[in-house]
Amino acid sequence: MLDLEVVPERSLGNEQWEFTLGMPLAQAVAILQKHCRIIKNVQVLYSEQSPLSHDLILNLTQDGIKLLFDAFNQRLKVIEVYDLTKVKLKYCGVHFNSQAIAPTIEQIDQSFGATHPGVYNSAEQLFHLNFRGLSFSFQLDSWTETPKYEPNFAHGLASLQIPHGATVKRMYIYSGNSLQDTKAPMMPLSCFLGNVYAENVDVLRDGAGPSGLRLRLLTAGCGPGVLADAKMRVFERCVYFGDSCQDVLSTLGSPHKVFYKSEDKMKIHSPSPHKQVPSKCNDYFFNYFTLGVDILFDANTHKVKKFVLHTNYPGHYNFNIYHRCEFKIPLAIKRDSTDSQTETCTTYSKWDNIQDLLGHPVEKPVVLHRSSSPNNTNPFGSTFCFGLQRMIFEVRKAYLAKRRDGALDLVGLK
Repeated sequence: MLDLEVVPERSLGNEQWEFTLGMPLAQAVAILQKHCRIIKNVQVLYSEQSPLSHDLILNLTQDGIKLLFDAFNQRLKVIEVYDLTKVKLKYCGVHFNSQAIAPTIEQIDQSFGATHPGVYNSAEQLFHLNFRGLSFSFQLDSWTETPKYEPNFAHGLASLQIPHGATVKRMYIYSGNSLQDTKAPMMPLSCFLGNVYAENVDVLRDGAGPSGLRLRLLTAGCGPGVLADAKMRVFERCVYFGDSCQDVLSTLGSPHKVFYKSEDKMKIHSPSPHKQVPSKCNDYFFNYFTLGVDILFDANTHKVKKFVLHTNYPGHYNFNIYHRCEFKIPLAIKRDSTDSQTETCTTYSKWDNIQDLLGHPVEKPVVLHRSSSPNNTNPFGSTFCFGLQRMIFEVRKAYLAKRRDGALDLVGLK
């Protein structure tokens, strides 16, 4: 049984690890993977049909804990303990829930002190008791009568007419005063761990099409000193097509990984003279996982030839390898009666909307299959790649078949 410290409006954890509000999804998953012998039976819950309308959830079924991540920025928004019998909880080093200590209302009063009058939800038959950044829900179905709520008389827990021995059914940790209005906070400094993250990425373009990227980057804790003295730094960097490998290294720093292409699966779609020319060396990618960006270099010239921007939608084969890239791509729209206009494609644009702006592709899409080995199958299925305006839009098959307005999973610029 896990023994965890509750910090209202901040975290739930112990000396080895901590789930912190504002933490990126990838870091929470990394904690679960590192401690897989202790934390078992973890479910990933998301909406396949509408991934942006519901939170992304990591459900620790063995421990009765849910981690709710914002569907857009994929940062931890709410920590819910829905089964207090499966976990030990303490506040300021003192247990208020364990096998020997029941989380009764008297125990909560003793551990946390008085608070504002609570709210009774008759539909759920739950009484919600709220502190700043922390809420408790008490089960009422075993009570003989509904508690009388008198706001003019209530001055703390003792004045609320709640039967003795009522126990906590659920506990929530969140940011702010209201669980219903809470939002995922900014990523705390303790989660940077020396990495650089992209706040947003703007695609630069000239008359011919995309010309490069402008990245607004965030970093913290770089250099000597304790973490409490660290401050977040914001700065911008630009990379362009034709930049050398050394240019990219000096602009963005070392990549997390360098990947050499063993084969070019798209070569068959090139003009016929290029198909027959054997490759003497392989193109290679710089993978920047925390930026959500890949940069492809030509094997002969060692210059940038393609950018790949990852949206990190659940259900994609590469989900949780990259952080979500918050990109904006200006699209040149030609109207019949007016001059060309500019619209913007974002991380959350739907494929049908892109086609309405740019027109339907003339050629059929390329079907892209991904698997870890030739004998394995991809449980998420293949994807379709459409080429428009020197860009490749990769769209998930599930959305095309079921909704026809699927969100973009990945965008390649070349």
